Amino acid sequence: MKDTSRARPKASLPRWALLLSLSALLVFGLELLGLPASLLIGPMVAAIVLALTIGQGSLRVPRWPLLFGQALVGFLMARAITVDILQTMAADAPLFLAMIFSVIVAAALLGWVLTRWQVLPGTTAVWGSSPGAASAMVIMSEAYGADARLVAFMQYLRVVFVAVAASVVSRLWVAADGGEPPPLILFPPIDWPAFALTVALTALSAFAAVRFRIQGGTIIVPLILGSVLQGFGLMKIELPMWLLALSYALIGWNIGLRFTRGIIMHAARALPRVAGSILLLMSLCGCMAFALHKFAGVDPLTAYLATSPGGADSVAIIAASSDVDVPFVMAMQTGRFLVILFTGPMLARFIARRSGLAENPA
Repeated sequence: MKDTSRARPKASLPRWALLLSLSALLVFGLELLGLPASLLIGPMVAAIVLALTIGQGSLRVPRWPLLFGQALVGFLMARAITVDILQTMAADAPLFLAMIFSVIVAAALLGWVLTRWQVLPGTTAVWGSSPGAASAMVIMSEAYGADARLVAFMQYLRVVFVAVAASVVSRLWVAADGGEPPPLILFPPIDWPAFALTVALTALSAFAAVRFRIQGGTIIVPLILGSVLQGFGLMKIELPMWLLALSYALIGWNIGLRFTRGIIMHAARALPRVAGSILLLMSLCGCMAFALHKFAGVDPLTAYLATSPGGADSVAIIAASSDVDVPFVMAMQTGRFLVILFTGPMLARFIARRSGLAENPA
């Protein structure tokens, strides 16, 4: 038995090497195409390919590194909650709340329709339709019993749709040049004291989430802790790209390695209706952008980017290279994410009860 247990890690080393190589190749290709979320989508697709080729369960991401990677995403979200963004939200609170809840209600209705039609199992469609940060929604959905594989399928399909549409609009509507992702710098200069504190608090957050059994805690705990400490000037959240790339890879691998041929077939059958729901949500958000422009005097491109349903990182890149009100755009995106983060579980339960589904589908 000892020889077998020792041989197993050695036998898996070539598979991990293959997974790492394929992930790097896909990330490079996606970066060349300028597609968003390449650091997560690339490893996830590579893991799906490997799982379908050599069988599900042949590799498994270790638990604690995965939890650490998830907590890093929480700190990444906290880093976006700056004093400037909070001031912008406070200055136009009624307008922000109206737009934020309008997008959330529209997304929830589409999620409910997909759930009623049983396009996807359980509350998966609710989480997949949530217009928040895709990586956070995937992590939290699993904690609340949804199928993270299909949630990832919905979320990242919408990320690609929204990013491509926003990029096209930014070029054609106002003839803005740019909108291309900045070069990927894996090893930037590091503020080492801030980096050490960030890593220590990330590990502490992951441990606390598990120790106190907080559902979705690997996102919620570091998000609250990081935003509070950053807001009071007590810490600088230092997240070099190589560390984020590692955390994205762990999360992507964890999702992708659990795919089966049955799940792929299910996703393929659901694709037309899921794509249709995404396009409908984007159209509704476009109508909200028009209303924002017409009745609040916000310029058209700023309004469109602010109401785009998800893909906040991609929207930030496009906004930064266009002539728009960047704080307004990011305040709307960040505010919606925060509302979704804390209302998503209740919304999923409500729709599950209304649809006659179990909250934790098998």
